[in-house]
Amino acid sequence: MAGEQRDPESNKSSRHQHEALRRVRRKAKNAQPPPSTPTPPVPDTPSLPPLPVTPPLDRQDADASSTRPASDQLPFYYAARQERIKRARHYLEQKSRWEQRNSRSQEAQDTQQPPVETSQIPPAYVPTTYTEYTRAPGRRGRPRRPLRRRRLLRHISRRHLRGNRKQTRRSFNRFWLGVLGTIGAIILLIFTLAGAGTYATYRFYSSTNSSYNNQLLSLHDLTPRDNLKIYDSKGVLLSQLTDQGVHTAVTLNQVSPQLINATVATEDKNFWKNSGIDVFRILQAAIQNLEHGRVIEGGSTITQQLIKNLIVGNEASLMRKMQEVVLTPEINSLYSKNDILGMYLNTIYYGHQAYGIDAAASMYFGLQDQPGKPASSQLDLAQSAMLAGIPSSPWLYDPRLHPQTTFDRFSTILDLMIREGYITPEQAQAAIKEAHKPGFFKTPANLTDRAPHFSQYVLHQLRQQLKLSRSQLSRSGLKVYTTLDIALQDKIQKVLQKHIAELAGHNVTNAAEVLIDYHNGAIRSLLGSLDYNSKTIDGKFDVATMGYRQPGSSFKPYVYATALEQGYTPAQAIDDAPLTIVLPPGSNPPTYAPKNYDLLYHGHVTMRCALQNSLNIPAVKTLQHVGIANALKTARDMGIEHPKGDAGYSMVLGGLDVNLLEHTTAFGAFANDGKTFQPYAIDKIVYTHNNKVISHRTTEGRQAISPQVAYMMTSMLSDNESRLPEFLDCNPLQLYSNAESQCWSGNRGTVRPAAAKTGTTNDFRDNWTMGYTSDFVMGVWAGNNDYTPMIDVTGVQGAAPIWHDSMLLAEEGHPIQDFVNPGGLDRGEMTYPDGVHTIDWYLPGHYPTFTQTAQSIDPTIPTVTTKHHKHHHQEDPSVASGHPYCSNFNFVAPPPGTYAPHIGWW
Repeated sequence: MAGEQRDPESNKSSRHQHEALRRVRRKAKNAQPPPSTPTPPVPDTPSLPPLPVTPPLDRQDADASSTRPASDQLPFYYAARQERIKRARHYLEQKSRWEQRNSRSQEAQDTQQPPVETSQIPPAYVPTTYTEYTRAPGRRGRPRRPLRRRRLLRHISRRHLRGNRKQTRRSFNRFWLGVLGTIGAIILLIFTLAGAGTYATYRFYSSTNSSYNNQLLSLHDLTPRDNLKIYDSKGVLLSQLTDQGVHTAVTLNQVSPQLINATVATEDKNFWKNSGIDVFRILQAAIQNLEHGRVIEGGSTITQQLIKNLIVGNEASLMRKMQEVVLTPEINSLYSKNDILGMYLNTIYYGHQAYGIDAAASMYFGLQDQPGKPASSQLDLAQSAMLAGIPSSPWLYDPRLHPQTTFDRFSTILDLMIREGYITPEQAQAAIKEAHKPGFFKTPANLTDRAPHFSQYVLHQLRQQLKLSRSQLSRSGLKVYTTLDIALQDKIQKVLQKHIAELAGHNVTNAAEVLIDYHNGAIRSLLGSLDYNSKTIDGKFDVATMGYRQPGSSFKPYVYATALEQGYTPAQAIDDAPLTIVLPPGSNPPTYAPKNYDLLYHGHVTMRCALQNSLNIPAVKTLQHVGIANALKTARDMGIEHPKGDAGYSMVLGGLDVNLLEHTTAFGAFANDGKTFQPYAIDKIVYTHNNKVISHRTTEGRQAISPQVAYMMTSMLSDNESRLPEFLDCNPLQLYSNAESQCWSGNRGTVRPAAAKTGTTNDFRDNWTMGYTSDFVMGVWAGNNDYTPMIDVTGVQGAAPIWHDSMLLAEEGHPIQDFVNPGGLDRGEMTYPDGVHTIDWYLPGHYPTFTQTAQSIDPTIPTVTTKHHKHHHQEDPSVASGHPYCSNFNFVAPPPGTYAPHIGWW
């Protein structure tokens, strides 16, 4: 058919047809039929026989196919081959049917048209028969028609085989190309990952080193700082801040060798040989732990643990472990093994707030640091093995919580030490026996604050000086050496407790004291109460530094010093007579009328006599003459910087509230030639992490009063003879060394020069005794924290005995020295118009004369004139009787029959 596509094989068949047609034409041309005989018609072309159908494969063929090559047995190859055979058969069948149709249409045309001569038929339309273009018969005469079909089938099969082989080669090439491509991609990926990993590793290594480089170079600075420790002046530990743990840094040569060996055997047996990472030990430790079912060896080396504790932290993460591995070689290159082990022992936690080996030695075995011999150096084998096992699990191996587990761990440590050759089995057995003895573990003794009020005062000064909070001070690494003498203070505290106990029936429950070396201001003792831990007396309240109480008559020396500074002498005559002062309008009460303690009037007295016998009316008159503002200024200049209350005439009798520490400091100015000083408690501060030392610098005090005035005040306050009318002999204000009973029998013992003044407030709420020697100044207060009054207890009965005995304790070992006259004073005899004669000091140019006009009193202070009364309130007789009141007076002439004040008297 014209519209069908023919393959090359059909073209080949057409050529055969044309060749057959040409042969027929040649035969017709050569043939010469007779003219009368017509040309026979062309016989009909027979139709092509049908192609034989390919029989299906039988069992034998199937068996035969099993012998084919491996490539033919592939399922896809076999299906493709069957498909090609099927298409070839279909093609041959189509071609056969096409040829048959052509033959039948040709026969139909021949029957409808008249025959024509062969010569008239165009060459292109000459019909041919199948026999004309087939080959000659075979050798035996059989037709060779199937041969062509078989060749055609073989040709088609070979063609498809060639295509199949080509397709197979393509598939094979594609398969191996894919395999090789995949392998190449994997190799490329591996190289990429390796490169990226190398780069990432380099970046991680570089960033880790750069991040921690400064820390590596200053690793010692990263070790935990010591908790703050406070020592006394002789290096005795007073107290320490333990709210953030206890830690004391020591060097490796200050650690017991037994502890070093026990730690190395337990934590890193190859420490002295490895480079910081011990892979073999990690595997061995894992096996040991699996065998025992618990952790008996760690995998990390001591160097790795140090890095974990100081730099990267103890977070359980891969990143932290990688950083640890990266930094380990750097640590080993920068520090020696001794440095690494020393820092490690100062870093690890041993439980019970003990950080570092020295704190652990104190916490578990009660060992105390001594000069040149810290607690860590005092550990024996049993103690060392016990401590070496704790850091791996401080809670699990706590001997107080898990004693059996702790002792099992202790035995394991000893076995490890035997295995490493540090000890012998006999030494291990001896250590086990020691550990099982009662009292092996001891309570730490150095955690008790031996001077709590003083320690609180020191911390207050540290906060002001260093500008640090208490929490910052807690782990600041400071060693604070103070001025306190704890041995002396302990003795003084017993004196306080003894004397207050003797006054139990007088409702006296508490006392406080301050002892200062006034030459430099160093506080040698400071007790804020009898017992810090007593809730009954509110012992935690520090009366010495925080309390404000009325000083009573102990305030009078500041008023008299003001008078001396203005030019008056200790021999100034004062009239001890009734006095009423009209107060400014609106005052309540409107007048002020002071009374003496004995409710008597003593007539002519001097300033010396009035001060030593603590007479109130002469003191108020003195305040009238010098002025309230001037007297208050003198007190402030000398050291009472923060008095509380309103200053008035009662001020001289103790109307203001003062602080014991300030009051003692101000009294010390009298002893220090009139020069003030700043009391201090901190002698030096040592930073343990860098050995920086800050020492106290004594500053030059101000000259509050002149040395001459200070000496005249000392002369009056130390004049025991002048105070005899009120205090009698053998009173506690004179420092005789023997007992009071011996003094009354005439055996005083050694008498040390001392200046002192007592004070008692109204209703006996406060007792004071302030005094000084050539070495120290001491202030003592006695009373009750709740302000309840004592029962008939004056200063000479309550505070004075404490002052006397405590001052003798402070002066032990000090030579006896009298007070030094600074010069610039004159001493002369004074005879008063009433015949009284005395000898005293005075400033040059200020010799008292009694013919001068009376000194005018402050005109703003109206005074009410009253009659003078004799002793025991007898009416109108002369106060001066057969002898003067003060024992240092004497009459040079018979006393006048009538008594009247003279010009120049107050």
